[in-house]
Amino acid sequence: MTIELLDKSALLEQSITQIGQVLRRGETSSVQLTQTALARARQVGPQINAFIELREEQALEQAQTLDREAAQGRWRGPLHGVPLAHKDCFERQGLPTTVGSKVTGTALGTRTATALSLLEQAGAVDLGPLGMNEMVAGPTGQNPHFGDCRNSWDTERISGGSSSGSGAAVGAAVVYGSLGSDTGGSIRLPASMNGLFGLKPTYGRVSRAGCFPRAFSLDCVGPLTRSAQDCALILQAVAGSDARDASSAVAPVPDYPSLLESAALGSRVGVLSGITSYHPEIEEGLECWLQIVHRCFGRVDRVVSDEIKTCYAMADVFSKVEAATLHGDWMRERAKLYSQAVFSRTEPGLHIPAVRYLEALQMRAKILNDFLMHTMKNFDVLLCPTMPIPVPTREEADVESAGRVFGVVAALTPLTRPFSYLGLPVLTMPMGCDQRGLPMGVQLVGRPFGEARLLSMAHLLEVQSGWDRLARLRHAQQLKGKT
Repeated sequence: MTIELLDKSALLEQSITQIGQVLRRGETSSVQLTQTALARARQVGPQINAFIELREEQALEQAQTLDREAAQGRWRGPLHGVPLAHKDCFERQGLPTTVGSKVTGTALGTRTATALSLLEQAGAVDLGPLGMNEMVAGPTGQNPHFGDCRNSWDTERISGGSSSGSGAAVGAAVVYGSLGSDTGGSIRLPASMNGLFGLKPTYGRVSRAGCFPRAFSLDCVGPLTRSAQDCALILQAVAGSDARDASSAVAPVPDYPSLLESAALGSRVGVLSGITSYHPEIEEGLECWLQIVHRCFGRVDRVVSDEIKTCYAMADVFSKVEAATLHGDWMRERAKLYSQAVFSRTEPGLHIPAVRYLEALQMRAKILNDFLMHTMKNFDVLLCPTMPIPVPTREEADVESAGRVFGVVAALTPLTRPFSYLGLPVLTMPMGCDQRGLPMGVQLVGRPFGEARLLSMAHLLEVQSGWDRLARLRHAQQLKGKT
């Protein structure tokens, strides 16, 4: 099943930069744009199920305030008046946060998450909380409590997770961008499956204050957008240290948008090999993509990493133990409120020996150093697919079927989770479509705090490849209509 476009949605199909220029010329207002986005959300809502709640009144009040400021010549920046929406793991003061679960109840937020506050200060409008895998735990977008989020290209397929509503809402052109959280691929997987750009920044680059955790040693906050430039604009608004988050990094924040044309020039690029086997369509898509990379950046060498499988295993230890630490009391007291998939993935953390967890902590710095000094020694950026398989159907990836969850997670995350353990910045971007017209993603892996280079490389490759996400979406719709 495919989704239909509203006549007025041409406004929503533009980039943040483009719509910002439209707003500044007075050709539309934030209120009009927000009303259009809300109408689009209501139209496609039954098909993609991206929103937990549309907070129309609050969004329109924000838009009215921003329009008054604009009339007075006060512009907060490129996000002024632009509708966004975010994964429902971010606390909002005075409003409930579901985290896609029935366990946490309906307590109201006491303070807005730092990242959302920064976006509000930058002038973005917030349409409301987006759906997600329960308790930020899952790569599929399936949720037995609030319903499955569905892929914006083909609603019979998964949207990815756990930032599933983010991928679906941005992919369906309801909003221009979204913040998600990523523990082992939860930004990159939905971005890849919905033909988007998704950035997991360097660990600590963006504050996690007010963001519900899965594993505090791995969690990162980052944007999902329809272009590299939009990704840079949102990252610019939210990056930086935060006294509320002791793990946030005290490091200079570059001017990401101004570096899009230059930061990647002269980059040395390698492609990771031997991590896992790829589906033939992924393999073919990668080989075609590497030809574009070669034209832009010259020689692309193959490199084998001995650390990747170890990193996957260590990240799994972090995820299970740290999640079990958080959920232990709830699992004992409210076990029936958990889905079987989330409970079965979290409960084993209670039984992992402390020595195993401490080994994973102790080895982390050495493994990262070895990766940077050996695997990345001759490279600025490494490439590999985001997923080893094409986007599966919701039936194929049903994690609520008995005994399925571990196999589904293992099939979807072998290429994303290792880099979470390393804490490196990773940007996923579209590398083409498979034989069904569904998007395939490729990861750009950088050095610590190398986001500017990754965004620049993605921008240059986006231009060189001619990737037009909405044009390809329409083509996919036409193909589906003929079958």
